[in-house]
Amino acid sequence: MGSNEVANNPIHVVCIPVPAQSHTKAMLKLAKLLHHRGFTFVSTEFNHKRFLKSLGPNSLDGLPSFRFETIPDGLSSSDEDTTQDQLLLGESIINNLLAPFRDLLRKLNHTATPDNPPVTHILSDGLMTFAITAAKEIGIPIVLSFSISASSFMGYKQYPTLLEKGLVPLKDESCLTNGFLDKVIDWIPGMNGIRLRDLPHNFMTTNPNDIFWNYCLEVMRKVDKASAVVLHTFDALEQDVLDALSSILPLVYAIGPLPLLLNQIPENPLNAMGYSLWKEETQSLKWLDSKAPNSVVYVSLAAQLPDLVVGESAILPPEFVDETKERGLIASWCPQEQVLKHSSVGGFLTHCGWSSTIESLCAGVPMLCWPCSTDQPTNCYYACNEWDIGMEIGKDVKREQVEKLVIELMEGEKGKQMKNRCSG
Repeated sequence: MGSNEVANNPIHVVCIPVPAQSHTKAMLKLAKLLHHRGFTFVSTEFNHKRFLKSLGPNSLDGLPSFRFETIPDGLSSSDEDTTQDQLLLGESIINNLLAPFRDLLRKLNHTATPDNPPVTHILSDGLMTFAITAAKEIGIPIVLSFSISASSFMGYKQYPTLLEKGLVPLKDESCLTNGFLDKVIDWIPGMNGIRLRDLPHNFMTTNPNDIFWNYCLEVMRKVDKASAVVLHTFDALEQDVLDALSSILPLVYAIGPLPLLLNQIPENPLNAMGYSLWKEETQSLKWLDSKAPNSVVYVSLAAQLPDLVVGESAILPPEFVDETKERGLIASWCPQEQVLKHSSVGGFLTHCGWSSTIESLCAGVPMLCWPCSTDQPTNCYYACNEWDIGMEIGKDVKREQVEKLVIELMEGEKGKQMKNRCSG
């Protein structure tokens, strides 16, 4: 679109992420990258408060052309980690958000001015399917952004077909151990040789009424109604799958990797805005400064473990911190991208969420992959078998196995090859 056309037809994009850390971070990065003028970023009231607590009271003041709005989510404000409960989050998205989002769009249009024009587009997280309904009601295009790999998206896109073929949901729990999951799914374009166990794991239920399984089905059945789909990936990494997706969807855009693309945009007050819903503990960077290059394994297992050394759910004795302070550091929340880019970090033990995988790749750090759920097994499969930037720990985790893999990662020939692949 030419500059004159932009001036005569001002753009106002409303962005709405899933109210969870990785989704919010990915959407805010994409919004920063695409920002020209007229962006409104919508958070739930609860997440907005978490942002302010984490980043400071003036952190979301934004710019005249990039502002923040909130909608109620129906979640309790008593626990700052509420949105980590996936069941509560899913129920909130399904039951609570359409009406307030619709009201916000109407308010933005009703109060439009030359400096804040009416809403012209919606950029929504692909999981926020109510935004499709809202866009249709007011007659504007909607673009769905998925903060997952193209391979994971293609895997999710097969869910309706897997259901039709009777492969999912699982018949009973014996399917988890009897070799059923090793079945090769040979009809998926661009994903030759993929096994059922390597697809995103939301189908891993024996309950046909499981909320997450059914919600994933709904998302994939509605995705065709969007004007376009944006995936956080890049052609050189997933060309075959992207080509296949382009043949089955109207418009598919690969925009990534966002950490590297954001480094290329001009200086802007918006660049200083953070992404974290939790306050980041920067002492980890000072601790890393005291360590030799490529000598530290960074371990981040997101929110899936209890508190390690504090609280009723602690799994390590209190003296653990003092006894290991020269060899290790435990932090509640780190500035992950800065940690991964630090010269002392030589490896990353991760559950293989897509944001972590991309950030590790951009930092040139090979991974030990310990996938647990959702799209993590797919990311692990490709990282270890196709891209050669990771090694899988496996399900039956033993101390000796982890030790062997860490040594190979940090000192072995395989680790050196993976680091060269990441850095290349």
